[in-house]
Amino acid sequence: MNMMIPFQGKPQPEVIWTKGGQPLDTSRINIRNTDKDTIFYIRQSQRSDSGKYELTVRINGAEDKATLDIQVIEPPGPPQNLKLVDVWGFNVALEWSPPADNGNSEIKGYVVQKSDKKSGQWFTVLEHCTRTSCTISDLIIGNTYSFRVFAENGCGLSETAAVASGVAHIQKTKTTYQAEKIPQRDMMEPPKFTQPLTDRTTTRGYSTHLFCSVRGFPQPKIIWMKNQMEIREDPKYIAMIDQGVCSLEIRKPSPFDGGVYTCKAVNPLGEASVDCKLDVK
Repeated sequence: MNMMIPFQGKPQPEVIWTKGGQPLDTSRINIRNTDKDTIFYIRQSQRSDSGKYELTVRINGAEDKATLDIQVIEPPGPPQNLKLVDVWGFNVALEWSPPADNGNSEIKGYVVQKSDKKSGQWFTVLEHCTRTSCTISDLIIGNTYSFRVFAENGCGLSETAAVASGVAHIQKTKTTYQAEKIPQRDMMEPPKFTQPLTDRTTTRGYSTHLFCSVRGFPQPKIIWMKNQMEIREDPKYIAMIDQGVCSLEIRKPSPFDGGVYTCKAVNPLGEASVDCKLDVK
């Protein structure tokens, strides 16, 4: 860390540096003064060097001050408690907690990666995720997957990742869901999304899917919208719902198909909606 701070004054001002109102630790910080500037130098900065430094220049009782707020950052620690919370169809849901050490810098997001048992290689499926949960879709039927998550701050990614203890096996046969037997009077409920849409980035010309899941009784009517405009009979889009899992296939998207997509569920008791952003590159 090397900073030169110029000043003016005659005769030559007295230069005084403090940190938090206390003199500097000269074993770590070197100060060199001339008649027109002062140089602040640390050979190997550490996080403990962070803080508010005050520079005072004084001539016969008259003085001027400047404050420097220095923040020394480093990569964060890995996220904590990464869990594989659900597997359905060819989708999985993950949850985790922020890292115990943020590297003295705000956590900007997370990078999520997957690895299938056959290849053993890691591939990034989500970048700059700002939440501590996500849904990963488009997994291959019959494969077994592991997942890991890196934290990211202003200095970059964590040196290590949090790895989920469990694996997700995408079943070849369709799972049959049995509806819970409950009294008729308890079955009525307004729509509620149990799994939200997640932001997606896809490549132009490659079909992509958006997924979410909803419950409610009577079964809600599902309305898909793009940029607040309802998607009607358009061959580019195929909307389906199966056992509460709502999907929207976007065939061979172009950059024009990017935007904010909304899934809205409506029944006589109320309505609910979830949004996601799709980028087509």
